[in-house]
Amino acid sequence: MDNGLDIETLACIAVAQAALGGALDALARYLPSALQQAASGVSVARRRATLTHYLAQHGVAPQWQLAEPLARWLSEGANALRVLGAPGYPSQLAAIPKPPPVLFVRGNPALLAEIQIAVVGSRRATVAGRETAFGLARDLAQAGIVITSGLASGIDAAAHRGALAANGGTIAVFGCGIDRIYPAAHWSLAEAVAATGALVSEFPLGTPPTRYSFPRRNRIISGLARGTLVVEAALTSGSLITAQQALEQGRDVYAVPGPIRSPLSQGCHWLIKQGAALTENAQDVLGELFGLVLTSHAASPTHNPAAVLSGPERLVLEACEFEPVLFSALVERCGLTTPEVSSILTRLDLKGLVRSATGGLFVRIGNPPA
Repeated sequence: MDNGLDIETLACIAVAQAALGGALDALARYLPSALQQAASGVSVARRRATLTHYLAQHGVAPQWQLAEPLARWLSEGANALRVLGAPGYPSQLAAIPKPPPVLFVRGNPALLAEIQIAVVGSRRATVAGRETAFGLARDLAQAGIVITSGLASGIDAAAHRGALAANGGTIAVFGCGIDRIYPAAHWSLAEAVAATGALVSEFPLGTPPTRYSFPRRNRIISGLARGTLVVEAALTSGSLITAQQALEQGRDVYAVPGPIRSPLSQGCHWLIKQGAALTENAQDVLGELFGLVLTSHAASPTHNPAAVLSGPERLVLEACEFEPVLFSALVERCGLTTPEVSSILTRLDLKGLVRSATGGLFVRIGNPPA
């Protein structure tokens, strides 16, 4: 195997994981024995006897048939297992409290050791929030940073897509078995991530998503990364759990401010008040964390020569806000005709400065070059 462990060792570990369930400490205590026996060339029968005895002490028995799905999975494409204490396990994740004893990886396992920034936020993100996450992830990926997130709707998905748009690395951490895509609507996105990045889970194959699995998943997202960037989060958002776990792990936290009346800004503003770095662009993250200065336009996601505006276009853009505005209100503010405003909004959309939302609303998402 590519991490130096034979299939029987991995089978024993998978069987132990299934038998012990969420008892991470018990599984972690078994691993040194399994790894030592693998290094010593102990026979298969003795390895299984050792595991059977260990599980009996915890009141459970091994189900050896569970090793068969793992063997099939490992034989399919770029699938791998990473085991705490064995080669290939990401050192930054091993350093956190209660690291996952086992990681199922589909894609490029080497990416787990690269410098990462976690980008997380609301599943019910606004158009502006998704655009911001996409732009930040794209620019960080262009600077060589791997983007780590959870494949969820909203900010997570936008962050993965931003990294992919930059042909950069991205990692999606699952709150279920790695062979189950959640949400199912993100199947194609998961395939794109696996093709150039990596899908990761600590849960056994076939494990369904539950409300309890995602907080566990979040500690891996923050644990893999050097810092966690939050883009749009309510005060009850799970993203704040990820941010808190990042702080407990000794990692940096960044937050993007937003409109003061938006509930999705309250979580980010709370983080900033607690000491999170206020973040407007990729340069803020790179400068804070690595002392890097971007030499391209990556720090200004909306910089685009095609975005130079005519007088009427600038008038309509200035009438827009970073919160959704009704089309009728824009017509009234600009003093232009309805067809003129409609045509200008289309051009601003093409220039990446305005996006339409449901209900006849428009939202500003960028600024023209100075």
